[in-house]
Amino acid sequence: MTAEGKLSLKDVLFKTLANEDGDFLRKAVEVIAKLVMDLEVADRIGAEPYERSDDRKDVRNGYRERRWDTRAGTIDLHVPKLRSQGYQPSFIDPRRRAEKAMLNVIQEAYVKGVSTRKVEALATAMGITNVDKNTVSRACVELDAQVKAWRERPLDGAYPYVWVDAKYLNVRVKERVVKKALVVAYAVNQDGLRQVIGVDLFDVESKATWRAFFKSLQARGLSGVLLVVSDAHEGLKQAIAEVFIGASWQRCRVHFMRNMLGHVGRKDQPALSALLKSIFAQSNKAEAQARLREVAASLGAKHQKLVALLEEAEHDVLAFMGFPDAHRRQIHSTNVVERLNREIGRRADVVGIFPNDASVLRLIGMVLAEQDDEWRTCRRYFSEESMAPLLEQPSAAPTLAAKNTAKSAKKTT
Repeated sequence: MTAEGKLSLKDVLFKTLANEDGDFLRKAVEVIAKLVMDLEVADRIGAEPYERSDDRKDVRNGYRERRWDTRAGTIDLHVPKLRSQGYQPSFIDPRRRAEKAMLNVIQEAYVKGVSTRKVEALATAMGITNVDKNTVSRACVELDAQVKAWRERPLDGAYPYVWVDAKYLNVRVKERVVKKALVVAYAVNQDGLRQVIGVDLFDVESKATWRAFFKSLQARGLSGVLLVVSDAHEGLKQAIAEVFIGASWQRCRVHFMRNMLGHVGRKDQPALSALLKSIFAQSNKAEAQARLREVAASLGAKHQKLVALLEEAEHDVLAFMGFPDAHRRQIHSTNVVERLNREIGRRADVVGIFPNDASVLRLIGMVLAEQDDEWRTCRRYFSEESMAPLLEQPSAAPTLAAKNTAKSAKKTT
């Protein structure tokens, strides 16, 4: 016993572990963790357990269970709860940024008057337990500042490949729930690394909104764009042509296939799919164009609409073939975007209806920021060797701007 009548740390360890038959190290970590939590709580509230004190700032209010993964094994912690404020042990890493953003979406729900029962159900669905109003009110200002800094960070170097897409989310506007367009841009930089380069929220998806989004990317330093991959939204196509002068546009091959198959009956779809795939199976662009014309001829007068669509899309859907062979599998569609969009959708579906625009950018911004961090630390998407010839000379593929000029000239004549 010490002079104050308390056991020293060594005495507590030996007393607790004397008859312990399990893992000594894991148990020792558990004992030390409990002592640290007791000391931190006593310091925060200004009183020891059961101590009467005029300087007391709060009172203990039971415990919450928490699993803590350590090198010594998984520890079952009994984290003290306080009646008027939250407590998080100092030795536990803060929640992941995306989880913090989840908490702040819940906070927004509280502010908008959603019932406590519904908020607790929302938290449980997201895998967050023991949530109270004190917990969900943390770090909102900090998160918004982090998202803003990440969204406005400078873009250095060249970004030869850019993928863009929009996803619609439910957002509350006053007394109504409306669909808003979350637009996201991904890119591969000159070093062959993937990045999430931009995200924003607009009331509608139009030429004006896409143009504003692209201009904001350029203002941050986006340059060296050779190919933009997207679906065939008309406003998006026009914005790409106006902003990324000299770049080619690749119409997503997957979206194109779906569009073509939608013009025939189900029984004819397998045959048409095989014909279209044979175009993309060619080894170079000249052979692919020749095969496209053969397919168009085989469809003949019976499918004039399909022939017209196929001929009109020739340059757009084959643009990827003007780039290095090693890149073609990844740049012919927006699949890289679709996979991440599914992750965005998974998080958004849990929320259901976002209380305002800020909560969308807070949550989705953090999800994308974490994905961006992971991409920066993983292997290159394209090797340096395969990127070198791409950076040395511009693509030979026709640009969207030049193609549109040629179309206009043809119509005039």
